[in-house]
Amino acid sequence: MLPEDIQRRVEESKRVCVFTGAGVSAESGIPTFRSAGGLWEKYRPEDLATLDAFARDPVMVWQWYAWRQELVCSAQPNAAHKAIAAMDRTYPEFLLVTQNVDDLHERAGVKRMVKLHGSIMEMRCLDAGHVIALKEPLDKDAIAKESLPKCPTCDSVCRPNVVWFGEMLPPEPIYAGREFAAACDMLLIVGTSGVVGGGYGLAELAKLAGALVVEVNPEESALSHLAEVSVRHPAADALPKIFHR
Repeated sequence: MLPEDIQRRVEESKRVCVFTGAGVSAESGIPTFRSAGGLWEKYRPEDLATLDAFARDPVMVWQWYAWRQELVCSAQPNAAHKAIAAMDRTYPEFLLVTQNVDDLHERAGVKRMVKLHGSIMEMRCLDAGHVIALKEPLDKDAIAKESLPKCPTCDSVCRPNVVWFGEMLPPEPIYAGREFAAACDMLLIVGTSGVVGGGYGLAELAKLAGALVVEVNPEESALSHLAEVSVRHPAADALPKIFHR
């Protein structure tokens, strides 16, 4: 699948960064926002994924997120998630930087990772910023103005612990991802359009460090010109062949 010299560099790498987007989880049946048939074709982002939308209609926003939680919990990690988890177990230094808010990477077994956009299976209270992990999806039919999700510590109303449009990324994960990419010897870009945040500069930093940059995406992306090689196959098909130790 890769040229022999590229495959050898993949196998000999010691410090590996993997950057994933929604395309990885789409292969597990979780719809993306931007692809044909994605969620934005049914809902406008300003109706559901902004602080203004939450202030205007928190019930609708929470019901939509509860529905998405159900989708996530019913999905299973695919071969791409499992291959990335195997990389985590194998490479001496490794970091997964993901834009995905689902928990499929965690369930596949990835330990060394940062999540740029938060987690759909967490909520955060508006008063004190307490983060509460959810063990199961919220009951969307039970959500009403009088029964919005509340913080068990301070009893204030909670919001989904995800980054909405118009909000800044939390600094810790993006700094960690950029610092690691700037000193890696391989960056693997998987299933992302590279549109959001311009890929956060990870590919540029890796190239400046002399790293091998490999893209896995069925379609050309905004980051393709930065890759030494692009594999135009779905991640669940390609990754187990690229990394088969």
